[in-house]
Amino acid sequence: MDSDSFKFSNAVVLAPLVAILSIWVLFWAEVQLGINLNDYGIYPRRLSGLRGVFFSPFIHSSIEHLYNNTIPLAVLTAFLFYFYQSAALRVLLFGTLLSGLFTWAIARPSYHIGASGVIYLLASFIFFKGILAKNYRLVALSLVVVFIYGSMIWYIFPVKDGISWEGHLSGFVTGLVFALVTKVRVPEVRKYAWEHDDYNEADDPFLQHFDEHGNFIETQPEETEETVEIRYHYKKSKED
Repeated sequence: MDSDSFKFSNAVVLAPLVAILSIWVLFWAEVQLGINLNDYGIYPRRLSGLRGVFFSPFIHSSIEHLYNNTIPLAVLTAFLFYFYQSAALRVLLFGTLLSGLFTWAIARPSYHIGASGVIYLLASFIFFKGILAKNYRLVALSLVVVFIYGSMIWYIFPVKDGISWEGHLSGFVTGLVFALVTKVRVPEVRKYAWEHDDYNEADDPFLQHFDEHGNFIETQPEETEETVEIRYHYKKSKED
């Protein structure tokens, strides 16, 4: 199987770093210049609101909003680029756009901003793809995501005012769709000798140390008789 699977690369560090810097630098620019870019968010079912599909993940309303999205975005992006290298960039870019379009189609008439939709996209994709791939490492990763971010599931429903649950729901559904349709390179699980179909117990050197009742048989090394060969060399003397 592909030897590049589950190996560290520069993208595992660079991708989260670029994502975090982009949202923090833009927020810093808003504060320094005294401007508000919320109007560049997604405004549903309005043509001008489509620009938010591209810009909304970078725009945040407050430092608290920005901080709450920073760590999950960094962690999940690193997970994506480490465990799903072959599909990471495709899932991140096209998944973000599709999630934004879903939000534009179903959301309430308001400006929807923030990277939380991308976070739900990544969490959903990593969880469902790990289960579907049936690889023990990816299943373990899915469980880690559930353990750390499982409580986020409640926010795909309208449980709190001021939160774009539609954006969360769009990211979650998009992640599930991409998990179903995206093909990834996953290393095969290594099988032991006894797991192969052609395995024969009688030929197993280890099992040969046990009798039919399961008792251990200690085999003694075979003794070999050493033979000593003596050779005589005769040398003529000078007197002869």
